[in-house]
Amino acid sequence: MERREAYNNTFTSVTVFILFGFPSLQDFHDLLFGIFLPIYLLTITGNGIVFLLTNLDDKLQSPMFFFVSHLSFLDLSFTTVTVPKMLAKFLMNSKTISFSGCLLQMYVFLSLGSAECLLLTVMSFDRYYAICQPLQYATFMTRNRCVQLALAAWTGGFLTPLTSAILATRLPFCGPNVVNHYYCDHPPLLRLACADTSLNVAVGSSFSFVVVISSFSLVLVSYIKIISSILKISSKGGRRKTFSTCASHLIVVNLFFLPIIFMYIRPVGSYVSDVDSLVAMLYSVLTPMLNPLIYTLRNKEIKEAFRRKLMRTGH
Repeated sequence: MERREAYNNTFTSVTVFILFGFPSLQDFHDLLFGIFLPIYLLTITGNGIVFLLTNLDDKLQSPMFFFVSHLSFLDLSFTTVTVPKMLAKFLMNSKTISFSGCLLQMYVFLSLGSAECLLLTVMSFDRYYAICQPLQYATFMTRNRCVQLALAAWTGGFLTPLTSAILATRLPFCGPNVVNHYYCDHPPLLRLACADTSLNVAVGSSFSFVVVISSFSLVLVSYIKIISSILKISSKGGRRKTFSTCASHLIVVNLFFLPIIFMYIRPVGSYVSDVDSLVAMLYSVLTPMLNPLIYTLRNKEIKEAFRRKLMRTGH
């Protein structure tokens, strides 16, 4: 009754939110800062190097590396939206965020996550055409086509959560202001609203289901066809060499999609602060850190490009 009455008054008394991620680890801020600062620096450095190499090296101008550069920039942005604020909380106990800042962080984070889902799908199509349709690959995957696909991923990513963000701005927040997460995410934020959020939940869940499940399904279909084509290669060495060109992307896809499916494609009532903060770490912090390592360690062309840049710098 109180929540409905507050909604009728349409008055938002909350001006700031308190980010209270990892409730069980509140006494270990120094330790957490010492863990996450190197992770963030490694993420920025690794993705920055891959982004620069794929844009500056003449031998890394294929469609695959074009999409890798966009993935690196996405990961840079993805972590920067949340991790610096988390580090400030650990170091200076700066755990408040303004009402508008919280909603903006939520929207940008969801947008970048959606864009990465769509980009990983585009990258799976690229691998499908390269392996299953090699004679048509150069004709289909032109520079203009790559730009169009990347632009579609970015545009779709930022349009998808727009409705959820607009609906969230219209909710009244008149009581609790503690967000049980280390950043402003959609499910924990809705739990603080002084009104019925069933429409918000339905819209958010629908868009999450469409983007995440459809993207993951398309990726799976692409890789089923890719693996089927690889198994038809007669030589063992040929199968290994062909699969190595898409193995990195397959690893990235699983690291990113599986935790997101757990986070967003499930009942809202099952949200548990500590568990969900840890799961969110997998796709928002650890995966962006591991992506450049996976592509660097498993990709001969990137390692050679890095070696060439080091030799030129040395001279």
